Amino acid sequence: MKYQEDSFYINKVLKGNLPSFAILIEKHKGMAYTLALRIAKNHEDAEEIAQDAFLKAYNSLSSFKQESRFSTWLYKIIYNTAISRFRKKQLDQTSLEDMSIPDSLHEDDHDGLDIMHLRERKKIISTAITRLKEEEGVVLTLFYLSEKNIKEIEEITGFTDSNIKILLYRGRKKLLFELKKILKEEIVDIL
Repeated sequence: MKYQEDSFYINKVLKGNLPSFAILIEKHKGMAYTLALRIAKNHEDAEEIAQDAFLKAYNSLSSFKQESRFSTWLYKIIYNTAISRFRKKQLDQTSLEDMSIPDSLHEDDHDGLDIMHLRERKKIISTAITRLKEEEGVVLTLFYLSEKNIKEIEEITGFTDSNIKILLYRGRKKLLFELKKILKEEIVDIL
C-alpha cells in the first residue's frame, strides 16, 4: 500500500476521521514493534508496549505540534513506554524471529528461496542485536532500520549527540563481533 504523508492522516484524525489513525498504525506498526522489542526483548511485552504507545499517541494527537516528524514523536512515546515498563520489571530475553516481510518481497519477481534467505538473515541480525546492551540496540535500530538521524534519536531517547555517536560506534563494533560469533557457531553446527 502506498501511503500519504503522516500529516495527511493526522489532519483527518483531528477532524474526526478515526479510521485514518488505523492507517498510521498500519504504516508504523513494524518499527514500533521492533523498537519495543529491542528494549523489552520479549514478543508479548513488545506487542503490549506498541499497543499502549499507539493508544497514548492517539490520546495526545491534538498536542502533537508537527514540528518534528510524526514517526519521531511516536518512537519517543514507544521508547518512554518501554523504558517505564522495563524499569518496573525485569524482562526475559528472547530472539527476534517473527518480523514482517516488506510488501515489496511479496511481488512475483521474488521466489521462496529469496524470502527464506531474508528471514534467516533477519534472524541472525536480530539475535546479534539482542546480545548488545539495550541502549546500543535501540540506537542501531533507530539509526539503521528507522533511518532516523542523530537529532531525531536525541529527541526520542534523550541521549546527547556525542552519546549517540559513541553508542553507534560501539554498537556497530559489537554487532560485527556478535555476527561473526553467530556465523562461526552455525558453521560448527553444520560440520
